Amino acid sequence: MTHLEVELPKLRNSIIEMMDLVKSQIDKGYKAVQTFDDELAYEMIANEKRVNALELKIDRDCENVLALYNPVAIDLRFVMASYNINSTLERVGDNAESIARYILHFDSPLSEEMKQRLNFDKMFLTAVGMFDDAIEAYKEEDTKMARKIFKRDLIINDIYLKSAPIIEELIKENPDKIRQLLYVFSVIKKLERIGDLAKNIAEELIFYIDAKVLKHKKKDKEDKIKKPQ
Repeated sequence: MTHLEVELPKLRNSIIEMMDLVKSQIDKGYKAVQTFDDELAYEMIANEKRVNALELKIDRDCENVLALYNPVAIDLRFVMASYNINSTLERVGDNAESIARYILHFDSPLSEEMKQRLNFDKMFLTAVGMFDDAIEAYKEEDTKMARKIFKRDLIINDIYLKSAPIIEELIKENPDKIRQLLYVFSVIKKLERIGDLAKNIAEELIFYIDAKVLKHKKKDKEDKIKKPQ
């Protein structure tokens, strides 16, 4: 087994660790919004340091693999996809941390009526689902699951586009909630961004996995040609 064959699985496991860590941040963000839990929000802000530290480690690992082992073809694609996915995951973590900071500024929980009018829970759960699919697609190397993310992004975009006029209406109806509603709109914008970033991860996965599948098909074809009749 070559050094490269040893290092690539390690890199893959680090990406999965990063995905699970960021996923935990998003899940905590949803719970904090639902329960108005400022302690959970503080925990998310503290955990962002772990996200940043792991991102730096994975960056160094990618750079070391490129410098020391000179990967080519599908292995190079994997390292480059991992590098880009790592950066995207860190940005998802940043957005989750921002949501936590907005929660700390809420004067009171968002009413169920307001959440329903904004389709807030549906947007949050769709973003969570997109990220779940991205993790599963990476673990299983499943492009079909990765492509499901694109359709879900349309749902988030639709809710986001409709949210501004609804927020405006709610402000007129609840002038004492202006500050809170503006923070809610900021959370909605962060969720829209998380959806875009999940889509970016899906694109990187398809870039890598499709090339890997094509390589295996080509190898199978070559083996059949070489096989004696």
